[in-house]
Amino acid sequence: MNKTLRYISLCMLIILSGCEKYLEQTPDQRSTLNTTEKISELLATAYPKGDYITFAESISDNAGDKGGGMVDVKNQSPYLFNDVQSKEEGSPDYYWNACYAAIAASNEALHALDLLPEEAATANLRGEALVARAYAHFMLVTFFSKAYNQATASSDPGIPYVTSPEHVVTAKYERKTVQYVYEMIEKDLTEGLPLIKDSYYKIPKFHFNSIAANAFATRFYLFKKDYAKVLTYANAAFPTGTIAANLRPINSTYLALTYYELQSTYTQSTENANLLLVETPSYWGRNFASYRYGLSVSVLTDALGIKNPVRTGLAYQVYGGTEFVYNIPKFYEHFVREDANSQIGDAYNMVPLFTSEEVLFNQAEAYVELGNYQEAVNLVNVFLSTRIEDYDPGSDELTTSKALTYYNSLDIKTALIQTILNFKRGEFMHEGLRWFDMLRHNIPVSHNILGTTTPIILGANDPRRVFQIPQEAAQAGIELNPR
Repeated sequence: MNKTLRYISLCMLIILSGCEKYLEQTPDQRSTLNTTEKISELLATAYPKGDYITFAESISDNAGDKGGGMVDVKNQSPYLFNDVQSKEEGSPDYYWNACYAAIAASNEALHALDLLPEEAATANLRGEALVARAYAHFMLVTFFSKAYNQATASSDPGIPYVTSPEHVVTAKYERKTVQYVYEMIEKDLTEGLPLIKDSYYKIPKFHFNSIAANAFATRFYLFKKDYAKVLTYANAAFPTGTIAANLRPINSTYLALTYYELQSTYTQSTENANLLLVETPSYWGRNFASYRYGLSVSVLTDALGIKNPVRTGLAYQVYGGTEFVYNIPKFYEHFVREDANSQIGDAYNMVPLFTSEEVLFNQAEAYVELGNYQEAVNLVNVFLSTRIEDYDPGSDELTTSKALTYYNSLDIKTALIQTILNFKRGEFMHEGLRWFDMLRHNIPVSHNILGTTTPIILGANDPRRVFQIPQEAAQAGIELNPR
């Protein structure tokens, strides 16, 4: 259906940098994007400067009710499976706006590139713009539409896929379907990825470099259930035998680091595991340990390797004397004061959008789905060799029999998928990625509420698994998600 979506609803005038100030101007007031240097600067804003971790983590089973701590609507509402009535950093509304601001920057860059002579530098920029546009739309359709299902994708409502610069105040957009959005994502991704050349970036990890773009492709095709392509892009990111050197040294180097050293190291561009980083306005790094709904005792036991098919306990360093402040230090806050003498300002976190560990898990899951169980087990053992303290390959390696026994299953495929998802759950604690797996596998969510005897359940088909479209977009004609 055709809908009118005001420009302000797509590229909201939110407090970000670069792209928005450029796009707020009328076309004849904008500086001319007539060099690759200017286009490159604009593309620095083509990544969503928004925090999805706050709401994605608290709606998942990585959050439990600790009975005390900070109560914040952005943390509480997703935990209670309610729509988030906030537009602040860490809310779905803010993230929606940040994604469309990023998309607008990509489209402006692509329009400008069409007017320049084609050369190697412009081809690289075109590749980055296309892949960045695909990524922002992918994140939108993941949070604000139903998870991809081949049987229903052609009728499930998608999100507006915007491919043209917004040079008018009012433009018409169609929400169309999840199938259409996935087709457009795939088109942009497969056209853009081969054009990317890392040599054009001063710091490749702040751009869609070739490895990060391939990592994105593994996530996209895992959602689409095209497992052969997951393997193709995982092998392109890390040819056989190279991924081990690019995993975080959790059971060696990281064990020697202090709390603040860990906090700083985790999101550094020099960390091999980080494939793509974005600086995001967010108070997540400051607040996540003290939120009421987060890493409780029960979540710690289930998610962080205290129980697993191989050995009790992994080498993750969990800090905090009680569950009210349990945390793994992953985010170092950058606070930018309004001026040198001000006590107020804006908080930023560096967020890893893609990591080597995710590629490994995506590849392992694809191997299982394709029936190559031993290759999947081999990859999980590569991971465990960097996660089990004093790792002994003789006794600590995963085997199919250990997985079958631990999960009390007669089905090796089910046991291995469960093994992979559970190790992955703990690995990405505090990072929001657990929700993606729960969407893909239709995993119900059970949240305890202290003081009550009955948990609240978010079933596999509950419409509240899809975050609500912002009211501004609805007022402009975009249909709300059902409730």
